[in-house]
Amino acid sequence: MASVAARRVLRDRVRANRAAAAQRRTVARAARRIRTGARSIATHVIATGVDAATVKGIVKALQTAAKAARTKGLKGKRARIRRSFNGARNVVKTVFRYTREQIAEIAAQYKPRKAEYKTVRAALIAAA
Repeated sequence: MASVAARRVLRDRVRANRAAAAQRRTVARAARRIRTGARSIATHVIATGVDAATVKGIVKALQTAAKAARTKGLKGKRARIRRSFNGARNVVKTVFRYTREQIAEIAAQYKPRKAEYKTVRAALIAAA
């Protein structure tokens, strides 16, 4: 009979393997989606394979860069989605979807300072 400590080690290993597999599936799914058409900035960043905290930070920065690029003529595909917002359900919101080439142009205009963001920027430019 296995000891309690051995069971804990096995349980932790199984949990870590499941989490890693889920992360790999998420990256593969995002990469497949961006090959098929216009997607959100977050989907493009997830396809680079970075962790969730980095995704959140760089997506906000790229959205700001996309707004600046929009005034210069780079427009994504407009879409309408329904989201919950401050307790209200089914609020219609306008969002933009971008192709890989458009994301590469936005990333080229973005000048990050953090090392992780620089690697993501390079990956987004190379993906085009």
